[in-house]
Amino acid sequence: MENIRVRFAPSPTGALHIGGIRTALYNYLLAKKFGGTFILRIEDTDQTRYVPGAEAYIIESLRWAGIVPMEGPGFGGAYGPYRQSDRKEIYLEYAQQLVDNGHGYYAFDTPEELDAVRKADENFKYDSKTRLKLKNSLTLSAEEVKRRLNAEEPYVIRLKVPEDQSILIQDLVRDEVSFQSNELDDKVMLKGDGMPTYHLANVIDDRLMKITHVIRGEEWLPSTAHHVLLYRAFGWETEMPRFAHLPLILKPDGKGKLSKRDGFRLGIPVFPISWNGETPEDSFIGFREFGFDPRAMVNFMAFMGWNPGTEQEIFSMDELAEAFTVEKIGKSGARFDFDKAKWFNQQYIMATPDAALAKTVRPIIEAHGHQPAEDFLRSFVGMMKERVILFPDFWTNGAYFFEDFTVFDEATIRKKWKAEGSRVIFAPLVEQLEALSDYTATTVQTCVEAFTANAGLKFGDVLPILRVGLTGTMKGPAVFDMMALLGKAECRRRLERAFDLFDKVS
Repeated sequence: MENIRVRFAPSPTGALHIGGIRTALYNYLLAKKFGGTFILRIEDTDQTRYVPGAEAYIIESLRWAGIVPMEGPGFGGAYGPYRQSDRKEIYLEYAQQLVDNGHGYYAFDTPEELDAVRKADENFKYDSKTRLKLKNSLTLSAEEVKRRLNAEEPYVIRLKVPEDQSILIQDLVRDEVSFQSNELDDKVMLKGDGMPTYHLANVIDDRLMKITHVIRGEEWLPSTAHHVLLYRAFGWETEMPRFAHLPLILKPDGKGKLSKRDGFRLGIPVFPISWNGETPEDSFIGFREFGFDPRAMVNFMAFMGWNPGTEQEIFSMDELAEAFTVEKIGKSGARFDFDKAKWFNQQYIMATPDAALAKTVRPIIEAHGHQPAEDFLRSFVGMMKERVILFPDFWTNGAYFFEDFTVFDEATIRKKWKAEGSRVIFAPLVEQLEALSDYTATTVQTCVEAFTANAGLKFGDVLPILRVGLTGTMKGPAVFDMMALLGKAECRRRLERAFDLFDKVS
């Protein structure tokens, strides 16, 4: 395949929705598969919607996800600038070309004049049927147009959409898509402030940056008709990029497009990393802060519309690139199954080596005031990683490894502990454990088994006392493994404390 060049072109208007990450991922995978180039381009032509910090947020999100651009702001490249606000003069030149070659025109209509027309006709469109009734270079004399330009009267440049033409698009996802030019309006290409609209900037940049494939959300499919007309107007139609429009990401119930408000409403992340807006309603938790491994999020997002056609579900980035083809992207919307996302994360946590996992978990434990030794932390994550789904679960489910429990399973204790006699029975076990010279899971188990047999008890009488006494809960790793990790002195302290608490509730 030719030298693949693809781009991810977000607008810096706030947090990057998870759908944007999917778009970036699919572009990245196509480039990676064929040894091509993945480009980040910041489309900031609408300065009224620009949000400070949004560009840095986008870049941090991509880096965290492992979707790192090869060209773009801060990444270098031979086709910059990669920020559209820095390319204003380029767009002005091409907008003028449209006017000069008859495919565009100056429009001097004021906003107030257009508002009046819209009030008179609620179905009004600035198109081939109405443009000859309005104030533009198609209806004004050349002398009048020149006078207005010399007087620096405000104007926009519009695309002159031809009449009675069919516009066919061979979409890699949706096959052939057809539009009729008579249904299209004469969109503004250059705004009154001298900035291009999305349509002009998008086409010019894709051409100058030698983009070979445009992979983007299906909401941009209607705009593609105007883009094809622009390629025709400049004589570039035979060299257009190939288009692929991705299906929508749907709400968890499958009813409608997933929005940022759905995340706020359902308490689930729909952004890669957290975004702090000016109000709580504009602040959103991200997958990273929710406790996801970026590899799990990427794996999950890859399946939001694409399927390899095999039973394999867990993919590394390299494996995704090898398996990825645009043709295997579906047309139908993909439901945002958050339970599936958590399943992916669980698989990645379980597969992560203990040493690497300990590095990720350490900040979580330290945030609660504990500084565990490295060996202790590695053993801890090794015991817990099959019992958690998200990274914060290591603390939520395993805090008892680091500090005393404050509540415990009283129902179990009431069944298993008798204040008038249980302490007398279990006190010898504490002493026998204390006497062990080699305090390992194996020696502890042997000691407890011997005690249980000699006392005429069953394991079901002893293990719940040990487990709840040490952790406060009946859940958790194997009791003897936990005891070996906590150590002899700590186990004795915990059990003696627990027996005092048990006496009070039994």
